[in-house]
Amino acid sequence: MSAHRDEDPRIHGIKTKIRVVPNFPKPGIMFQDITTLLLDPKAFKDTIDLFVERYKGKNISVVAGIEARGFIFGPPIALAIGAKFVPLRKPKKLPGKVISQEYILEYGRDCLEMHVGAVEAGERCLVVDDLIATGGTLCAAMDLLERVGAEVVECACVIELPELKGRERLNEKPLYVLVEYY
Repeated sequence: MSAHRDEDPRIHGIKTKIRVVPNFPKPGIMFQDITTLLLDPKAFKDTIDLFVERYKGKNISVVAGIEARGFIFGPPIALAIGAKFVPLRKPKKLPGKVISQEYILEYGRDCLEMHVGAVEAGERCLVVDDLIATGGTLCAAMDLLERVGAEVVECACVIELPELKGRERLNEKPLYVLVEYY
């Protein structure tokens, strides 16, 4: 599901603040840069508000944000809906015991880690990131959470690149996005 289909006037403002950078981080990649969105307080607030409006009252106890840009959107959403924020980090960034999940992304391989005990069995989780491309990062995040017995309620991203078919890799897990780029 995408918010833009609902024709919320805030969506256009958000989309106009996202800069597309060609050939970054390597040739052929059209990088969707949300740093320009963050420079506009109204567009940034509208982004958070749209997610909060969707998830308030859904009994979500964990917002899991994917490093690094999921750390920007996840904490304000978690605070607003009364959930804890759990960072899902790149390897060797978290002290203490962690569980790991390797995955393939559109231009390489990577790994996510989460603290052991940060999420408990039965907790209802929302996974947040800035963008879904091929879906590998979101799948790894869901795998980490489900391995400890949590229920992933939905994934939420600001941007979707539908032509890369990441949504299809989510095993029918609901995905909510604000804007799509073709």
